[in-house]
Amino acid sequence: MFSHYIEYYKGSQLDKDGKRIHIREFEYLKEYSYQDPKTPAEKKENKNVEKLCDEIFTIKKTSYIQGKYDIKDTVKSKRRFLDYFVEKTEEKVDSPKNYGNWTATLVHLKRCIAPTILFEDIDETFVKQIRVYFDKEAKTKSDLPLSLNSKYSYFNKFKACLRAAFDDGYLSINYASKVKSFEQAESQREYLTHQELQALASTNCKYAVLKKAFIFSCLGGQRWSDINAMLWSEVRDEDNGVSRINFRQEKTEGVEYLYISKQARELLGERQHPSERVFKGLKYGAVYNNEIVRWCNRAGISKHITFHSARHTNAVLLLENGADIYTVSKRLGHREIRTTAIYAKIVDQKMKEAANLIPILNFTI
Repeated sequence: MFSHYIEYYKGSQLDKDGKRIHIREFEYLKEYSYQDPKTPAEKKENKNVEKLCDEIFTIKKTSYIQGKYDIKDTVKSKRRFLDYFVEKTEEKVDSPKNYGNWTATLVHLKRCIAPTILFEDIDETFVKQIRVYFDKEAKTKSDLPLSLNSKYSYFNKFKACLRAAFDDGYLSINYASKVKSFEQAESQREYLTHQELQALASTNCKYAVLKKAFIFSCLGGQRWSDINAMLWSEVRDEDNGVSRINFRQEKTEGVEYLYISKQARELLGERQHPSERVFKGLKYGAVYNNEIVRWCNRAGISKHITFHSARHTNAVLLLENGADIYTVSKRLGHREIRTTAIYAKIVDQKMKEAANLIPILNFTI
């Protein structure tokens, strides 16, 4: 008697000596046939067993095609990993900041991953080696170790690519879920006080559209990407004099309905064609970023202010003036309340500092 089995070819990998090892697994069906059938009954049983095994094989083959049996696509597994990462990076080109993070990650990956590495070479050990690179070996342009947030950002882009590869069928295992990410450090959030914002609003800015967009972000809390892409069709003026912005956040892709103040609406000016951008001529780049710094200097503000500081300013001013943290979180479009809680810490710290602002009194009781 001999046993029937199905052989699965699961690709290959390189061993520590660089030799390619082919990986095969076998599933024994627990069905047996006569090696040399003698009688009609034995021949009939062999025929029935063969038919049953063929049916099992057909079912297994269908499951294989549907991707249910953790078997690598032998064509996709031969693709180079870095080529795939470049493809995923180019998909982010319409989001300048995100695209910049992906391209920066790519620079590092080219330093620690050989261009010949295929998807079939990727395993949990490989992913851990990349984590060690970012943690211990990667350096900045100034030859300094990466900050914790840079490690967090770059390694998460690498893991995002692994998840996409799993979803696209290049990997049979989601290795992104096997290795822990870096912790994200609490970053410094520069913001303007109401007095500083008033000073900035009263100071000339070289680019009128930049000044208008920045102050609008301080009043409404929208990100650069959402303000830059805002169309007049998204600005809704209701009959009761209330205005709101209906838009889809570029970062989270969530649909938001942001009510804005009367002053913020007046800042936008007269309504234009629905397909026109509200802040026409606004551009992302060093020219505008540098002007924000010079504009702040002219206003007597020495803080390192970027356009994103306007969003921080909005959050802090809302909390200082009585808005609850849940409302602020919803307005900013945060997915988790803990993200907004960082601003509450800023307000709490200012409250502690305020306790000692009153000069010492000289008195006896």
